[in-house]
Amino acid sequence: MPYDRHEVPGGPDKMTAQLQSRRLTDSVITVEQLVVHFKTKKRGLFVHAVDGVTVELREREALGIVGESGSGKTTLGKAVMKLVKPTSGTISFNGRSISEMSKEELGQFRRNVQMVFQDPFDSIDPRFSVYQAVGEGIEILHLASTKAEADELVAKALEFVRLSPAQDYFERRILSLSGGQRQRVAVARALAVDPSVMILDEPVSMLDASVRGEIVKLMESLKAQGKTFMMITHDIATLKFFADRVAVMYLGKVMEVGGAREIVSQPLHPYTQALVAAVPVPDPSQKVRSLAKGEIANAVNPPSGCRFHPRCPLAQEICTREEPLLRVISSGRMAACHFV
Repeated sequence: MPYDRHEVPGGPDKMTAQLQSRRLTDSVITVEQLVVHFKTKKRGLFVHAVDGVTVELREREALGIVGESGSGKTTLGKAVMKLVKPTSGTISFNGRSISEMSKEELGQFRRNVQMVFQDPFDSIDPRFSVYQAVGEGIEILHLASTKAEADELVAKALEFVRLSPAQDYFERRILSLSGGQRQRVAVARALAVDPSVMILDEPVSMLDASVRGEIVKLMESLKAQGKTFMMITHDIATLKFFADRVAVMYLGKVMEVGGAREIVSQPLHPYTQALVAAVPVPDPSQKVRSLAKGEIANAVNPPSGCRFHPRCPLAQEICTREEPLLRVISSGRMAACHFV
């Protein structure tokens, strides 16, 4: 296998011994009651990007985070990467809170958790050569002691993402690459430091269908090798084939959690049903579910009660005043709805 997993020793955990044991054996990343609010230009107003999200990413699984634009998916991913500061809540990696990590521990965390951003035109300096872009992490994390070792690591990553022969791409400028090639370079840059966890933020949304399929195949091959994934996307159809579990987000809240195939074939929450109904199906005889009405609400002033109630076909008076808790519906299925 071209890439092997690395493990980082976990630190002390402040939770109960039972929960700690479960995390160290099952969960790589644990997010608990995460809140991320951003100040606006108007005094006293905040964007409620993430509002009390609890999810866990288990070892060697692919967890999908799905929802419309503005649901808080990308902010969640950036918070896990420590690119935005949480307002409250905890994020742990192998049982160790990332906010309490030392400089050395953070270095190991950065190596083990890498993110591929949605837009390769923004996430990679267009003036860089391909070698500079892919080799940047190798240099920062001191993963190669000689130029020859660095060359080998860069070439290995480029070959894996089907940019070969790799040496032909070393001196090519990012500006000269197509969108698909740039996204492959973005994936190669993450792979070059050999992470155990990859966070993918809409990695194929800007690509045409043929290139999109190739990138997803690359991800599937890495998954088969034991990599752990968090895929952030608005495309619930892609998650059906790639993800093991899915967490559905809306306006900073988790609305439903369950197995990917179960959520797509039998969505429980009305919002999840709307997402599934929006996926085109090449079968004119198949009954079309009703879509959610209106647009996603303003995150500066989210609705009271259930945040989806202004658009929900099932909404009743209780939905406007009482926020439904995310509760277990059946084995492996959770939903936050009064009427599920």
